[in-house]
Amino acid sequence: MAPVSLATILTFMTVTRAKSTYTADLCDAHDNAQVVNAAFLNYGGRELCVGPVELISTDNDNSRVSETVRQPGNGQILVVDNSGSTTCAMVGGDLGRAAQENGWLGIIVNGAIRDVVELRKVPIPIYALGTCPRKSVKRGIGVRGEAIEFVGISVNPGDIAAADPDGVIFIAAADYKGV
Repeated sequence: MAPVSLATILTFMTVTRAKSTYTADLCDAHDNAQVVNAAFLNYGGRELCVGPVELISTDNDNSRVSETVRQPGNGQILVVDNSGSTTCAMVGGDLGRAAQENGWLGIIVNGAIRDVVELRKVPIPIYALGTCPRKSVKRGIGVRGEAIEFVGISVNPGDIAAADPDGVIFIAAADYKGV
């Protein structure tokens, strides 16, 4: 799938800068917003992220996550589907800092993270199901940039994600109209 266009990102940024946007506001403005039915917690230094997504699907291997956060984020949110596994961490302090330094708006992990003390100092939201001190074994597996099922919700590259203390939601890119 093609990366999100610069025009899409600029349009998104123009619409969302006008007002602080939270998941409740987006749900009110978008009847078709899909609410994730899982309790995600924020481990990053900011609470809110709203933006187009880049997607990774993996199986207890953060190789693709590590590669991706070291590339320009272009104002996107990295969404990592590790099928809810908490047997190892997909993101830690080093990857959180790399994501922030490379322009990622936030990270949402269907799985675990680690290095909570370090991540609290990273000025982007990093949402996950929980923590695990064990790092992943890098086997080079995982898929980037393809549609995923994220906690039962179909998500496509470029769709809009939002996360805050109320929860995590997704809105199809074609349906997004701001708040």
